Amino acid sequence: MVIKVFLASSSGSTAIKKKQQDVVGFLEALKVDYTPLDIACNEENRMWMRQNVPEEKKPTNGIPLPPQIFNEESYCGDYETFFDAKEDNSVYAFLGLPPPPGSKEVPMEERNGDAHREDEQAQAAEEEGEGGEDVAEGETADDEATEGETAGDEALAEEEEEAVEETDEQARAQEEEQEEADEDREEEELQSEEEEELRQLEEEEGLEETQEEEAE
Repeated sequence: MVIKVFLASSSGSTAIKKKQQDVVGFLEALKVDYTPLDIACNEENRMWMRQNVPEEKKPTNGIPLPPQIFNEESYCGDYETFFDAKEDNSVYAFLGLPPPPGSKEVPMEERNGDAHREDEQAQAAEEEGEGGEDVAEGETADDEATEGETAGDEALAEEEEEAVEETDEQARAQEEEQEEADEDREEEELQSEEEEELRQLEEEEGLEETQEEEAE
C-alpha cells in the first residue's frame, strides 16, 4: 500500500504551504512511506486528484485544494481530517495502515471490539436500571412519607409560632394598658399634690389676714 500526498510545489498561498509541510513532516516523523505528487507541474496529477476526491468532500466550488491524501486509490482525507486524526492519535487508521509495534494507537479491530464491549456494558446497565426501578419506587414512597411527616411537623411548628406570637401580642397589650394606668395614676397624684399645695397656700394667706386684722 502506497500513501499518496498531492501537493502544490509552487502554491502562492502561505496557508496551503504550511498545511503541506505539517502533513509531510508528520508522516516523516512517523516514518510512514509516502509518495508526493505535485499538481502544480503535472496536469495528470491535478486531474486525477480532482476526479477521485469524493463529491461530498469537495468545497462549494467543487475544486479540492492540496494537500489531499490517498492510500493507493482510496481517499483518506484532506488536511483538516488528517489533523483531527492526529489529535485523536489515530493517524494510522486514517491512512488505512496497521499501527507498528510499540505504537500507542489502538488497531481498528480492537477499537471495534472496545465499542462492542461498551455496547454490552451499556445494555447490562440498562437491565440493572430496569431491575432497580422497583427499589426506586419503594424509595420514592418512603421519600413521600418522609415529606408528609416533614410537612406535618412544619404545620405544627407554624401553629406553635402563631400561638407564641399571639401570646406576645397579648402580653404587649397588657403592658401598654398597665403603662397607661400608671401614667394616669401619676397624673392624678401630681394633681392632688398641686391641689394640696394650693390649699395650704390659701390657708397661710388667710391666717396672715386674720393676724393683721387682730393687730389693727
